Amino acid sequence: MASTVSAPGLTTGHAPFVEDARSRGDLYIHQAYDQYSEENQEAWRKLYARIQPRWERYANDHFRRGVEALALPADRIPRLSEINQRLQPLTGFQAKAVSGYVPGFLFFDCLRRREFPTTITIRPVDRMDYLPEPDIFHDIAGHVPMHTSKAFADTLVRFGDCAHTAARMTADIRDEAERASRLTSIIRALSRFFWFTVEFGLMRGGPGGVCAYGSGLLSSYGELQHAIESDEVQRYPLQLEWVINQGAEIDHYQPLLFVVDSFDHLFDMVDRLEKWMLDGKLFHVAPGLPEVNPGDLHSFMEAGKLA
Repeated sequence: MASTVSAPGLTTGHAPFVEDARSRGDLYIHQAYDQYSEENQEAWRKLYARIQPRWERYANDHFRRGVEALALPADRIPRLSEINQRLQPLTGFQAKAVSGYVPGFLFFDCLRRREFPTTITIRPVDRMDYLPEPDIFHDIAGHVPMHTSKAFADTLVRFGDCAHTAARMTADIRDEAERASRLTSIIRALSRFFWFTVEFGLMRGGPGGVCAYGSGLLSSYGELQHAIESDEVQRYPLQLEWVINQGAEIDHYQPLLFVVDSFDHLFDMVDRLEKWMLDGKLFHVAPGLPEVNPGDLHSFMEAGKLA
């Protein structure tokens, strides 16, 4: 009797292909689609099937049109090559497979080049609701449909510009401790702004007056509804001076969310963020979460040497 050899799987926390790439120091990889197990495919199908009705109710129009434009499959994990064939002609963006953590400056530099670092693993089928790290459902179903919007894509590029500005404007500070201190504060401000917009942003519109555009919401079955409907959530217009000083915690539903009027509004706010950076207003933002990863700080310090 012939034996059937199952695929080894690309499960978050247990993916030999990805672990081998990390051990070699390979950050940018290929998707290795034949590594996905049937359990991986079933996890995608379940995630998609349960959240799709909530997209219809709570997601912004740009996102829903993006899902359609990408022909995002409900019955299998997407091939990044197929996604990119549809995405690149629209905004120039492409999903770029990575083996895991991308240091901060490299991440923002990818956005500047219209490349989105994309995790290829998927959460276990018995842990559908929360993972502390991104997976392919978060990245492709949560983020990438938004990248079909030109206004949103252009805003992501501006985040990359801000990272280059941060590295360049601090490069000439001779006191290494002072340079590190200023960069740490800028990175914290940039991370908070990204968190409360690209990851957990709300926009005016929709049946209830607000809808979701942040990927952390759009990839979370529970929090998507909670963010729009719950009385436990405070929702305020996006204010730069507030957001850059507001701590961001990742291990529970967000109690505070910020609302933009449009992606043109968001683009203008990133412009203001860069101007504040150049004016020195980000050198001493409030301490607290997120903590700045040493690898993120190092990536900005090294980028400054090349500026």
